[in-house]
Amino acid sequence: MQTIPAREIKRRGISAVDEALQNGPVHVIRNDDPVYVILREEQYQELLEAQEDAHRARVIEALTDMKEGRVKRSTAQDIIEEFRLND
Repeated sequence: MQTIPAREIKRRGISAVDEALQNGPVHVIRNDDPVYVILREEQYQELLEAQEDAHRARVIEALTDMKEGRVKRSTAQDIIEEFRLND
């Protein structure tokens, strides 16, 4: 994990971040805790795309489960009774 103290950014400005980004994402440290992660725009877009792809895959899987009958509709009372939670 590549880090840079917030005070270094304050002292040197964005050039400190530009230099650090040459080696990948940068974790900004404030009061000894990582509080921010700085990425290049391309990396950020890749993360968003991966998140969207994962969401799409989950939705497709859920729809497939419904279509193939692996989904059962029930009420809270049905679940309580099925798992004998009212004993």
